[in-house]
Amino acid sequence: MTCASAWAQPAPYPAKPIRLVVPFTPGGSTDILARAIGQELTKAWGQSVVVENVPGAGGAIGADKVAKAPADGYTLLMGHIGTLAVNPSLYPKLPYNPVRDFTPVAWVARVPNVLVVHPSVTARTLKEFVAYARANPGRLNYGSGGNGSAANLATEYLKLQTSSALVHIPYRGTAPAVTDLVGGQIQLMFTGVPAVLSQIKSGQLRALAVSSPQRVDALPDLPTVSEALGMKDFEADQWYGVVAPAGTPREIVARLNGQINQSLNAPELKTRLAAEGAVATPNPPEVFGKLIDSEIVRWRPVITSGRVKAD
Repeated sequence: MTCASAWAQPAPYPAKPIRLVVPFTPGGSTDILARAIGQELTKAWGQSVVVENVPGAGGAIGADKVAKAPADGYTLLMGHIGTLAVNPSLYPKLPYNPVRDFTPVAWVARVPNVLVVHPSVTARTLKEFVAYARANPGRLNYGSGGNGSAANLATEYLKLQTSSALVHIPYRGTAPAVTDLVGGQIQLMFTGVPAVLSQIKSGQLRALAVSSPQRVDALPDLPTVSEALGMKDFEADQWYGVVAPAGTPREIVARLNGQINQSLNAPELKTRLAAEGAVATPNPPEVFGKLIDSEIVRWRPVITSGRVKAD
């Protein structure tokens, strides 16, 4: 090999800072997870990972920005169930295609939802609750953080699977919805465990079931929806993962996936994720890609049957 050809070899990845786009405002779960992963990559590789918040249109603006970025591994997206699985059915003119325009890199975490009711609801179990909802169509109001939010979709999925009639009351964020639920203005809510854990423990709200395939450590005695109803494969968790522009070289994807998975297996990061109610999900890129594909298919009929519209 000549000196000239040796100098022509590309520098090992990463040779410069990486930009990790969060398609939402700072402070939310997507942002928190992105910064945690960014810190771990920076420590491992000695290259800065700059988290850039690009909010708007339910995450579509930030996602589209990454979809159109160079496929060189230096611009990544911290995606989640909304940007990668729900938006294709929620927005008729979405500027990106989550399957065609992205390469799956790493499934980072999932956050189980929990179904909680106000104590005035007499049902003590999910089976009793479903029976009451069927017998009293339209009498139970559920809250969410807005139209098209994870809470909205999880409840619509439960409605679809149980043939229940519940009335949606959208709020501008999870916090005000929880406040009204505690106050009795609405009767129920399906939301991430951290948002209502203290109210469950204090008795202000009653938990009936979790949306995940397995029970959660924070509420070990609480059954899953599948257990409570004898239903197969009910799952309505929130999930998060990193994707890159389509065409990103396989060796770069593999390097990112390996380092992110290594970080997710570290006890300190697992503890940090647990504080956010998240469960680490280290997997190969192919597994994350299959998740995205299956979730697009799963949520399309939920959005259609529930007539869910974006805010």
